[in-house]
Amino acid sequence: MSFGPLEIIYRDEHLVAINKPSGLIVHKTPMAKDAKIFALQELRNQLNQYVYPAHRIDRQTSGVLLFALSPELDKQLKELFRNQKVKKTYWTIVRGFAPEEGTITKPLAKDGSDELQEATTHFKKLRQTELPLPVSRYPTCRVSLVEVYPETGRMHQIRKHFAHIRHYIIADKPHGDCKQNKLFFEKYNLNNMLLHSRAMIFEHPITKETIHLEAELPPHFREIVDLFKG
Repeated sequence: MSFGPLEIIYRDEHLVAINKPSGLIVHKTPMAKDAKIFALQELRNQLNQYVYPAHRIDRQTSGVLLFALSPELDKQLKELFRNQKVKKTYWTIVRGFAPEEGTITKPLAKDGSDELQEATTHFKKLRQTELPLPVSRYPTCRVSLVEVYPETGRMHQIRKHFAHIRHYIIADKPHGDCKQNKLFFEKYNLNNMLLHSRAMIFEHPITKETIHLEAELPPHFREIVDLFKG
């Protein structure tokens, strides 16, 4: 699989941010042994310099991904994430008509262990629609476009939290609804999870400016958003 040149959405002498495509893993991990291409190495090659990922987003999640350009700044950026001083905004499309807004606080297991960590996800519904497509025993398919503000950054947090309230993210595997996923694959050839890191706001560790990063929706996500009325 080829991803082409990575879309750079911000760059200065200290840090760089890209709009990561869905399907591209951030760096090598034992959990993705099949991956041959990594955002870390691709960006290093593209910029011809070392880069350091300040955080991670899932392989199938698209959107804002931030890198430091030095080990020193990498430590500072990681500290911002650790202290919850980075405001993150995601967009997702989920099964059913989601609540207008809400907060999910279900603790999540740490990296597959039995140790539980506090996890908080805030959200608000942007739009909802009912598609004339039968799914399971229902004559139509209800979906919601939701804006998400994760307060913490646990592994698969947004995916697990929306599964917990039974508003599964479309095309999420393995946390999603297999019948919904099958429907969207057969009807729209959708095989990429509908979760996108839309925006990120933080104070630049060096310049102290407020940095506001935004990543445009990828085509597969935009196609489904266009199905919503109004």
